[in-house]
Amino acid sequence: MSEKSFRTRRVAELVQAELSRLLIGEFQDSASGFLTVTRVEMTPDLLTARVFLSVFGTEDPGALLDRIDKSKGYIRRTLASRVKLKYNPQLFFALDPGPEHQERIDKLIEEAKRHGR
Repeated sequence: MSEKSFRTRRVAELVQAELSRLLIGEFQDSASGFLTVTRVEMTPDLLTARVFLSVFGTEDPGALLDRIDKSKGYIRRTLASRVKLKYNPQLFFALDPGPEHQERIDKLIEEAKRHGR
């Protein structure tokens, strides 16, 4: 593994840990459901971070995503104060389709088992 890809992965892990603490502390409440930062993908130049979120226990995860998106400046400033990097990355938030996809596969498997297939 090259030094550059190791550094990119390490910074992504650091950003993910801090964003998890920040988002759970500031944005998670009983109305918004259970929020998880599933992964962070950094560009090789470390200037952009794509943050994937998973939200359980709410009918409208997009509403929470909109709330987070509107607070992007605050989140970015807070991240900069907690993580000392040369450049503070631009943040792009998206819902992670992985958990919902996995849940659907699990339901299909259970249904197939019940029908004896």
